[in-house]
Amino acid sequence: MKNLTLEHIARACNGSYHGSEAQAKQEVQSIFTDSRKAAKGGLFVPIKGARVDAHDFIDQVMEAGALATLSEKDLGETNFPYIKVESSLQAVKDIAEFYLKQLEIPVVGITGSVGKTSTKEMIAAVLGQKYNVLKTQGNFNNELGLPLTVFGLRAEHQIAVLEMGISDFGEMHRLAKIARPDTCVITNIGLCHLEFLKSRDGILKAKTEIFDFLKEDGHVILNGDDDKLVTVTDVKGIKPVFFGVENKNGIWADEIESKGLKGIECRIHVKDESFKVLVPIPGRHMVYNALAGTAVGLTYGLTLDEIKAGIESLQSLSGRFHILENEKKNIMVIDDCYNANPVSMKASLEVLQDALGRKVALLGDMGELGKNEVEMHREVGRFAAEKDIDVIVCTGTLCKEMAEAAKEVSNGKKVLYFENREALEDALDELILPGDSILVKASHFMQFEKIVKKLAE
Repeated sequence: MKNLTLEHIARACNGSYHGSEAQAKQEVQSIFTDSRKAAKGGLFVPIKGARVDAHDFIDQVMEAGALATLSEKDLGETNFPYIKVESSLQAVKDIAEFYLKQLEIPVVGITGSVGKTSTKEMIAAVLGQKYNVLKTQGNFNNELGLPLTVFGLRAEHQIAVLEMGISDFGEMHRLAKIARPDTCVITNIGLCHLEFLKSRDGILKAKTEIFDFLKEDGHVILNGDDDKLVTVTDVKGIKPVFFGVENKNGIWADEIESKGLKGIECRIHVKDESFKVLVPIPGRHMVYNALAGTAVGLTYGLTLDEIKAGIESLQSLSGRFHILENEKKNIMVIDDCYNANPVSMKASLEVLQDALGRKVALLGDMGELGKNEVEMHREVGRFAAEKDIDVIVCTGTLCKEMAEAAKEVSNGKKVLYFENREALEDALDELILPGDSILVKASHFMQFEKIVKKLAE
């Protein structure tokens, strides 16, 4: 890892090095926090958790071949080098910031209330037509996950596409300090993390902390159909590039046509040029992702043909509108159970309408919605009942309100309620019929991936 010698690491994280001078000059080969993934020549970062203190595994990790370890504790005399730090978590952030500076590659930072991951995947697919791209894996988008993503960068990578997720004020500032993005992309300002951020204005304030460390010659790419983001007219003298469907002042789309679960087609306009493209994942929201991908692609010199090829090469991720076909049961499953909030829930329900066969929505509680959580669940229930969906199944404490609201406007639709996921699992065999198309959607804590697994069996 470029310039990540033990002495440079100690200096970067304000730690004190304990070990031989010869070892201090050695570069680490990797940085890891999971003791089970001990790597030869690697640096172990022990994090204190609620139940487990990873410092307890230092000896085991070093025996497995690690080069060195950080430690918040004085380890005394050891036969291996270590760096004493005040906080392992702060140290890992400081080291990631230092490492990324050494690589001197462009960074695209992505945030927003909804669609961060799917937008990240789209942008990476587009840029991948021209560059060797490193992108955030899974949900590694917080103050520990972002540094671990950065440590995946190697000399062959030409650009980094980093997802940045927060739930409170100040977090984005700290993430931006690590990433120091050349390009900032914000997908939207929706209703999530209201427990801490209180309002959409609060969310806007928190998300736009991503600009705090934007490079001087950087780029800002924003959803121009979002009423909050469109108020951002200047960032450190940089004029934002807007994308949208209603807002035609930047990069925009029309001729939008759903192709059912095969995806959504649209025409994307860039100044005096345009191209038609099939986004291979369904949902109107995917048009916005394609527009964001187009804007970033143009920023980094891709042709419209390359951008089109990148969009059409996109593949879905497990848990994020991933479509599974179970031929044995003759059902289609839309696995969208990674997370949920009112905006993403409604978007997924819209797409379910385009599916073939009987349309079944298996919906679970949405988390971190703050004081208006009951009404937000009721709103989604009413929305679902008004759509072309045959069966609405609500599960969880808050979803009881969703079910009640759906029944009030159900128009004869079948609305069912289950107290918990286990009860729903027990009823699946009787509930699901051959030919069904089934949406599975809930916040991550509901563990609806177990529902998907059972449907896929």
